[in-house]
Amino acid sequence: MNKNILLSGVGGQGTVLASKLLAQAAMNRGEFARTAETIGMAQRGGCVVSHVRIGDVIHSPLIPQGGADMIIGFEPAEAVRCLDFLKPGGVVVVSSKAIAPITASLSGSDYSGEEMLSFLKEGVERLLILDAEPICESCGTAKVLNVALLGAALSTGVLELSIDEMKRTITERVPERFAEMNLKALALGAASGMEE
Repeated sequence: MNKNILLSGVGGQGTVLASKLLAQAAMNRGEFARTAETIGMAQRGGCVVSHVRIGDVIHSPLIPQGGADMIIGFEPAEAVRCLDFLKPGGVVVVSSKAIAPITASLSGSDYSGEEMLSFLKEGVERLLILDAEPICESCGTAKVLNVALLGAALSTGVLELSIDEMKRTITERVPERFAEMNLKALALGAASGMEE
């Protein structure tokens, strides 16, 4: 299995942890995985892009443009920003919740994300939009968005990793006090994804 997954979000959304969970789940099943991050002012709400490459022959940890099997967008504008990386027929899984960029906040601009979601609907053949707010509310925190998106991504079958493999990885890698809510988010994300 050779898979390239690009995760794009805003600092503080758990993008890097999600990429580490994907890579670990692949390694747990005996696959080779590489990850890399490109981070721009992440602590201040800047963009974060994580590259996850799984397969036998991986010369670079960075996914080339047009080489991603899947983009997991933690925020609509960040998903749009990374579309050049998506291969033809690739899948985009994106959260519907918009986060206003620093530039919009400073300029007083209004940003709802609807325009970005419309752009994705028009330009991406295989698109799954996840309304993660009810999932986060059910789990009691917005910090499970990353795992809910992983659940939705796994439900597409593109990544060839199972929900059970990801459950095992979460149990191993996430501190015990946070494991239960993350496992719940994973299951709810997967169920929401399959409903699309």
